[in-house]
Amino acid sequence: MAPTTGVAGGHVEQVLERYRGLALGALLDDLPSGGPRYLYDLVAEYPRRWGKGLRAALCLATCRAFGGAEAVGLNAAVTVELFHNAFLIHDDIQDESEQRRGARTLHAEYGVGVALNVGNMTNLLALQRLAANRAALGSGIAWRLFEETELMLRHSLEGQAIEIGWIRDNVSDLDADDYYRMCLKKTSWYTCIYPCRAGILVATGRQNAVDVLDRYGWYLGAAFQIQDDALNLVGDYARYGKEIAGDLWEGKRTLILIDFMRRCTSDERERLFDFLSRRRAQRTASEVRWLHGRLLAYDCVESARRSARDLAEAARREGQQALGAAADTEDGRFLLDLTDYVVERHR
Repeated sequence: MAPTTGVAGGHVEQVLERYRGLALGALLDDLPSGGPRYLYDLVAEYPRRWGKGLRAALCLATCRAFGGAEAVGLNAAVTVELFHNAFLIHDDIQDESEQRRGARTLHAEYGVGVALNVGNMTNLLALQRLAANRAALGSGIAWRLFEETELMLRHSLEGQAIEIGWIRDNVSDLDADDYYRMCLKKTSWYTCIYPCRAGILVATGRQNAVDVLDRYGWYLGAAFQIQDDALNLVGDYARYGKEIAGDLWEGKRTLILIDFMRRCTSDERERLFDFLSRRRAQRTASEVRWLHGRLLAYDCVESARRSARDLAEAARREGQQALGAAADTEDGRFLLDLTDYVVERHR
């Protein structure tokens, strides 16, 4: 993993690596063998590439912090990771992305038809994991996990629709609040809120307690997404593992781009809107370089990073209050230290 400064950062990376190993091992062990070509072996493609395992770690750490055992939370963590990898496959197709975790995206390597089918199978395997909770945890908790999953999927798909709609309609009259509303649905809910709610539910069995980390998850997810947006522009490809400036090629309305829209000159705005009005294939490398340079000249990246740091501090405060005495446990410290990690990370 890419180094993160400080003792707390080292602790976060150790916990991430341990929980990622547990979830990945359980995920791969349960994959069907054989079957048609271009299916089950490709389901394992994205999980096997290096990744943070953030969502699985949030689920397992929350489960333990609220009194559950690793074994109790493992199935929920694998479910979270399966849904995450299905989202990645479908997102890459929708965004026409070329790189994912240091290699070619699934659709770029095997074609859209194959990638769509693999993404659908990954979702099916996640649903099978949900169904397995009935035998392991009882019908009541299993049904509550299904309801939590339905809620997460609804928010995530609505958030994706908002972002896709902005690009398709070349929407330009956006502000920071618009971005944060989209981010809450698309990123925060499935990246942080859902894993935490699932971890609390399997640990306690109490549906009236699942929302105690919602504010923590909302702020953490937004900070994570803004840092990801920044890394897409100024990150080191060897660490970042995705296409640098890919968000510009795709026309994504990040907080960084929205800030530039608000502050640029009329001539720059006209040139920007013309660029955004075209499809990815019609954009040129020189135009992307121009826009990249303008974002840096206006200090839009650093401005967004300041917002991410503010959100991370808010997440720590909310987490400290929600965890109570559990904040002093190993997993409680991990959840709190994660707030610094997400804005300091290099990938």
